[in-house]
Amino acid sequence: MRVEKRDGTFEDLNIDKIHKVCSWACEGITNVSVSEIEIKSHIQFYDKIKTATIQETLIKSASDLITEETPNYQYVAGRLVNYHLRKQVYNNFEPIDLHTHVTNGVKLGLYTSELFDWFSKEDFEELDNMIDHKRDFNITFAGMEQFRGKYLVRNRVSNEIIETPQMAFILIAATIFGREENRMKWIKEYYDAISTFDISLPTPIMAGLRTPQKQFSSCVLIECDDSLDSINATTSAIVKYVSQKAGIGIGVGSIRAIGSPIRNGDTSHTGIVPFIKLFQAAVASCSQGSVRKGSATLYIPFWHYEIEEVMVLKNNKGTENNRARQLDYGIQFNKVMYERLLEGGNISLFSPKDIPELYEAFFLDTDKFRILYEKAEADKSIRRKTVSALQLFSSYMQERKETGRIYLMNVDHMNDHGAFIKERATIRMSNLCCEIALPTVPLDDVNDAEGEIALCTLSAINIAKIKETGDFERPCTLAVRALDCLLSYQQFPVPAAFNSTNKYRPIGVGLVNLAYWMAKNDVNYSEPNLEMMDEYFEAWSYHLIKASMELAKEKGACPGNEDTKYSQGILPIDTYKDSVDELVKPKYRQDWKQLRKDLKAHGIRNATLMAIMPSESSSLISNSTNGIEPPRALISVKKSKDGVLRQVVPEYRRLKNKYELLWDQKSPEGYLKICAILQKYVDQAISVNTSYNPKFYENEMIPMSVLLSDLVSFYRYGGKNLYYFNTNSMTSDVEEKVELEVPINEEEDCESCKL
Repeated sequence: MRVEKRDGTFEDLNIDKIHKVCSWACEGITNVSVSEIEIKSHIQFYDKIKTATIQETLIKSASDLITEETPNYQYVAGRLVNYHLRKQVYNNFEPIDLHTHVTNGVKLGLYTSELFDWFSKEDFEELDNMIDHKRDFNITFAGMEQFRGKYLVRNRVSNEIIETPQMAFILIAATIFGREENRMKWIKEYYDAISTFDISLPTPIMAGLRTPQKQFSSCVLIECDDSLDSINATTSAIVKYVSQKAGIGIGVGSIRAIGSPIRNGDTSHTGIVPFIKLFQAAVASCSQGSVRKGSATLYIPFWHYEIEEVMVLKNNKGTENNRARQLDYGIQFNKVMYERLLEGGNISLFSPKDIPELYEAFFLDTDKFRILYEKAEADKSIRRKTVSALQLFSSYMQERKETGRIYLMNVDHMNDHGAFIKERATIRMSNLCCEIALPTVPLDDVNDAEGEIALCTLSAINIAKIKETGDFERPCTLAVRALDCLLSYQQFPVPAAFNSTNKYRPIGVGLVNLAYWMAKNDVNYSEPNLEMMDEYFEAWSYHLIKASMELAKEKGACPGNEDTKYSQGILPIDTYKDSVDELVKPKYRQDWKQLRKDLKAHGIRNATLMAIMPSESSSLISNSTNGIEPPRALISVKKSKDGVLRQVVPEYRRLKNKYELLWDQKSPEGYLKICAILQKYVDQAISVNTSYNPKFYENEMIPMSVLLSDLVSFYRYGGKNLYYFNTNSMTSDVEEKVELEVPINEEEDCESCKL
């Protein structure tokens, strides 16, 4: 019996080789068995069987053995994937040298040829010596499958992968810092940080950096004005950025309502819904390969005349003619809306075209908005609808609950507690995943040199690697410097995106693996240690701001520095809602006084620095818990287009009784308090999810009063954005602490955002 090798040649079947590979994969790993893998594989040998088929069978056998009793098979399966990958990429187990590897990749057109402009052959030898290929063997099965399916550079037509994880990491670091002074120092430090998962990276960077592609921003914010020219320009910009693997946020709130007169009544407006359908088609127009599908979130004020129609566009009821289900929707609120709810009053719905100054005041000045709003309500000549506030809020919450994807944005908090002086740079929308707060200016043309499309480039710190608050300094410094370098390197398909990015150089550094950090510190979500969290979140925020200030000293402040509160020495700790002090009394441990002085003297290099994004996809490669979220299960079986993956929470055996699982929490109250403390230190926003388990409520029905109460509480503590609404539908799987077939959210890093 013969086997077909990867190069197409044949040799006699040698069972001993299979045994040696399985033995190597199990070496040094406890509570695993070589024979168990071999027996469970049930390999049906036949003449001319491919060695690749044998290897994939062994991988599946090992991965199927991942259970609560035997979690370490995740490392065995990961090693088997590594062995298989190395044979595919190098035709050998040992990697080739970096210079030869890059030469091959450039010839294939899959690596940027700029690498040879920046580095000599001797430089490549030095880079080669930095690589620790053994780090690949510490990546779990879920992580390796995520690498194979999404992050490793490949020919997307033939599906041929050309690299292994450590090659990807060193080339990411080399591409970022290839033009920096002391570049080898920065490359080595950054390579070590990302390859040991001290720093987590989003999909556009992981999948795109080192290739000829030069668009690494995860989030794109495009504001649309109330004109056909602007609508067409927005559509064109969407197409360009969807094709570049970015998640899109679209501000549509200024578009006039259905029935509005056009040309003095020569015709009437078709309303906002047809244009939403146009944007939906634009989002779906370009394939993003096997990396991510196109995704977008539209933002619209709660008082827009057509808000009732927009809120149901995601709903499964109805027909395609009156729905636009492929988009997500962010509904925008301010204090006046909540006041009407608490007072038992009504909400009046207007077309923004009829009261243009009302639309601007909505974002800029709540008191002015209230005056204009009440004046418009008293003016009977202005067209409006009047709806009970309770009814409208209840309808909103019902749609949010049923779809899980109707988001929320509190526009007053976004502008009052943010990085920008709102009168100079107003925030009117957020992004796909609800964590970005950047100013935008609508386009009149896709090549409009005056418009501003906001981009945000992301990264995150693995808080589980932080043993004491001073440990934040190095990864924060590396993360800020790396993202700032990327802004100078990447290209911009639309001039308006260059305008905004060059002006503000915005970045967003988040946190991942919080649930693991909490488990290690014996902290849970239901009754969190808010004082301890306050201390660590403060240090994270401080070191990010300081790192950007130091960069401003070295390279100069961003051109839009004067539009930021940082330029005046005003920090996030100066503008948060003081109701947060009820949770934790203010106590600052960092040298904020000196930092204020330095900011006034030197400015800030990056107008924004923090954003707490989702990290479902990237958490797999680092075996981290998702962002700041509690795990759904100790072992989750997750489905993606690349297959079924079993992910085990970090340090399962030692800490399994310390993790508080999502569906064990009786309410999101503790989690929302954590978010309130965290938001205090964040200059952008947090992608906040709300999750409910019906089993904790009478008749397994979550009362509307509970949902509205949590909504008001979120606003009271200064919350900015709400992302997903999760409802548990599992039964026995939850009791066993194993959750089956959880889909991986594909918008991530927003997959885009989601890291």
